[in-house]
Amino acid sequence: MKMRHVFSTPDLDVARSAMDAARAAGIDDDDILLVARSDIELESIPNERKEADTDLMPAALRGAGYGAGAGLLAGLVAVVIPPLGVTLAGAAAATIAGAVVGCWASALVGSSLPDPIRRKFHDEIEAGNILVVIDGTKDLLTAVEPRIVSAGAAPLPFEASKAMS
Repeated sequence: MKMRHVFSTPDLDVARSAMDAARAAGIDDDDILLVARSDIELESIPNERKEADTDLMPAALRGAGYGAGAGLLAGLVAVVIPPLGVTLAGAAAATIAGAVVGCWASALVGSSLPDPIRRKFHDEIEAGNILVVIDGTKDLLTAVEPRIVSAGAAPLPFEASKAMS
């Protein structure tokens, strides 16, 4: 499972050095993202390097999982109650419906929330620092971190799995 680590850099030059160090240590180019204040992102950071501004996708994934679980539970309860006449196919349909509704509702809420990295490091971002976000396996990130730090980046206290961060 890929983990996400965050590093703070004072400017774009140091961020580029940290990115180069990560690439040289084996981090895939698609697993390196930058987070900065909106004016810095608009002027200096290419779109493919920008981190999402909202919690949309992680919230949608969580909602789909919880909704499917709730739908499955409701479907199985309905199967046990004979007067309702629900079959196992009905329970499967309830599971799918729960996943869809949960995904939709959670995505709506998640789209209104800032990304977890932006929430946690708001002050760091507003101070003009550029955050370098690296995704990779825990072993790879442990090996790469000293190289990124030697490039001038400071590690920040954040570690989460990529899918649910």
